[in-house]
Amino acid sequence: MATVKIYSTSWCAYCKAEKNFLDEHKVPYIDVNVEEDEAAAAEMVKLSGQMGVPFTTITHADGTVAGVVGFDQDWLADQLKLVG
Repeated sequence: MATVKIYSTSWCAYCKAEKNFLDEHKVPYIDVNVEEDEAAAAEMVKLSGQMGVPFTTITHADGTVAGVVGFDQDWLADQLKLVG
């Protein structure tokens, strides 16, 4: 199973929408609030090259990692093989 990590903030409407989407599809995820964790914020910038949230990484069972900036339902559905 893939591991989903969302770098988010408490005020971000797109972060909330993405978490709702994942909850609706019963996809577990790790939520990292970059407002509260400076090391995580630095990690996010290193991985994504920018400071926008949400930034989501998906680590697949084979070890490959994919990432996307913003809430992209189609990308998430494709990466996680969600149906409907």
